[in-house]
Amino acid sequence: MNSEAIAALLAKTPSLKTAKSKLEAMEPGAYCIHKSWGFGQIKSYDEAAGKLIIDFKTKPGHAMDPAFCVGTLDILPANHLLVRKETEPAVIAKLAAEAPSQLLIEALAAYPNSAATQIEVEIVFAQVLGEEKFKKWWAGAKKAVAKDPRIATPVKKTECFFLRETPVSAEDEITEAFNSTRSARRRILLAEQLLAASEKGNAKTDLAAILAGLAEAVKTSNQLDAAERLYGASVRDRLAALASIDATALEPSQVSLVANVRDLPAIVEKLPVNFQGAFLELVKEAHPLEHRDIVINLLKVSQGKFTTECINFLVENGHGEELAATFKRWMAEQNLRAPVLHWIVKNRNSKKFAKLLGDMVSPRLLSAIFYAIDYEALQSASARRIPLADALSEDTELIPDLLAAASAETARDLAHALLLNQGFEDLTKKSLLARFIKLFPSIQTVLSGENESKEEQLLVSRDSYERKREELELIISKKIPDNSKAIALAREHGDLKENSEYKMAKQDQAVLMAQKAQLEKDLGRARITDFKEVGMDVVGVGSVVETKLASSGKTSRYTLLGAWDSVPDQNIIAYKTPLGQALLGKKVGDTVKVKIGSVEEAYTVTALDRYVS
Repeated sequence: MNSEAIAALLAKTPSLKTAKSKLEAMEPGAYCIHKSWGFGQIKSYDEAAGKLIIDFKTKPGHAMDPAFCVGTLDILPANHLLVRKETEPAVIAKLAAEAPSQLLIEALAAYPNSAATQIEVEIVFAQVLGEEKFKKWWAGAKKAVAKDPRIATPVKKTECFFLRETPVSAEDEITEAFNSTRSARRRILLAEQLLAASEKGNAKTDLAAILAGLAEAVKTSNQLDAAERLYGASVRDRLAALASIDATALEPSQVSLVANVRDLPAIVEKLPVNFQGAFLELVKEAHPLEHRDIVINLLKVSQGKFTTECINFLVENGHGEELAATFKRWMAEQNLRAPVLHWIVKNRNSKKFAKLLGDMVSPRLLSAIFYAIDYEALQSASARRIPLADALSEDTELIPDLLAAASAETARDLAHALLLNQGFEDLTKKSLLARFIKLFPSIQTVLSGENESKEEQLLVSRDSYERKREELELIISKKIPDNSKAIALAREHGDLKENSEYKMAKQDQAVLMAQKAQLEKDLGRARITDFKEVGMDVVGVGSVVETKLASSGKTSRYTLLGAWDSVPDQNIIAYKTPLGQALLGKKVGDTVKVKIGSVEEAYTVTALDRYVS
């Protein structure tokens, strides 16, 4: 805009006088950003219409009233990153690739006082680099920025990055942050950062002063939960060792914290992975007589690396035989969870664990794997990947290993179980069935669909039927339409051969259609029961069965319910499980044998009741 146009606009609208400098900046060639239409460039001023002509990315040649622009448009300085991306793209690309800290410094230079909130910085970088590239780049850039003494980094996204007048070392910055915060959680995090620097010999901080502040936080803060207090105590003790201070005098001790907590599984879930091994040693020290049983119980609900830590701990502490017996019992009771099964699969050929795993690599293990995958799929509302299912698909030797001692009849039953499993896509099922058929050609009919009409009905509860029906309704009414929109949107991005978004959307479509088909099939086979028909003379679907294990004399109560009603933690088992099938039709005093590899466990029915009286 020229001075005459500005003067005429101010005369017409006196309230704009305070925005005169902004109007003067609205010159042809100036870059700007609009609240709705994003980044653009002013191309010209149409004096006849009194409008600015602006090229936005999505609205080229757009005419706008300057008076309206005052409140909705910001003129960007020449050193703003979005402007420099247009004027010197090679420089910006090189800084992003080689000097992310310097790129942030130059970004901050465009803001008043060289300061901007983390939110503002992330928005600009996402626009400069593109949303997809930005996320990965920013994860690495933040680490470089944190080490740059020229930049002060914020704790929260709403706080500011700003340039320091005098560069400060990362260690001094951490110490300053530690001394200025009263948050116990924050102090533990900062102390751990100082500890890492000190262990490398880089920090010159007064560790004794930091230790005193951390020890006070661990001892008295009511902000910390049990896991945070325990880990804080471990950081405290490591700092004490570096500062040559006797950690045994510090309270509370790590051992006392473990000894005084009943819900140890809840603590493990929140502990850092690198502390899990040390945690098990603390359990041993805090519970010298009970640690084996405690760790076995922790293993039962373990996940990820902690599963490996528990097994290694038990083996290294001489409890391998007890662990092997536990694995066999869990397999008979269908209580082997996916993380433990995944570990067994990965280590089945390990010499170190040969005695532990022994004859577990058997058709029964494959049955347990299918059950765990199906259970996990039913518990998940999304179509997320199941690691155990991926392992079964990717390890081409696994099915042959597990079926090496199987009969054709057993292989056929397992193939049917695979077809009914909720945890596999349809194409994956066919690929896995091909491995069955290679070993047992006679079960080709399973793949071709012959004898499908002979499949028996599934007895299910009303609640489990409704859950399945709601799952199907969600897929039909929500997930499939959303997926169709995603496919249409991805198709607009161009070349389908190189379009990763389109390929992912199509893969999701295949998963959803397979899930829909399987659910419709299962619901068609289902017969709802209220479990009231079961009698008191023999075990049936709806019975509560008390059993005595011959090998140990242990007594357990199992509730046999519908095909989709298993709750292993409560000893509620589906009648389709091996143990459920073995118990069906038995009377009080009868003994059933459930084979686990080469070992048979005998269960004697000692009492019988009804789930619904």
